[in-house]
Amino acid sequence: MNLKDKVIEEIKKIYDPEIPVNIYELGLIYDISINGDTANIKMTLTSPNCPVAESLPKEVKDSVMQVDGIRKVDLDLVWDPPWNKSMMSEAAKLELNL
Repeated sequence: MNLKDKVIEEIKKIYDPEIPVNIYELGLIYDISINGDTANIKMTLTSPNCPVAESLPKEVKDSVMQVDGIRKVDLDLVWDPPWNKSMMSEAAKLELNL
């Protein structure tokens, strides 16, 4: 398993507090790239006034820092494109009966 896969596995352990699906399957992670020992992550939230706007990005950073081989996490919280239900994986849609 490569470093990016390990980072994805770690992110899949984080759940949106309002939706019983992990944030990766929800489509909140737009991009992950690994550069040496640095994970570059581009993510969004379901809305700018999401109640976890402060804590969720920190939780992602802290979790990814647990991955062996990752020394630094550059996390970019973006709002473009805005998140919508079409970004969810098929598994997430099934879980939520959409």
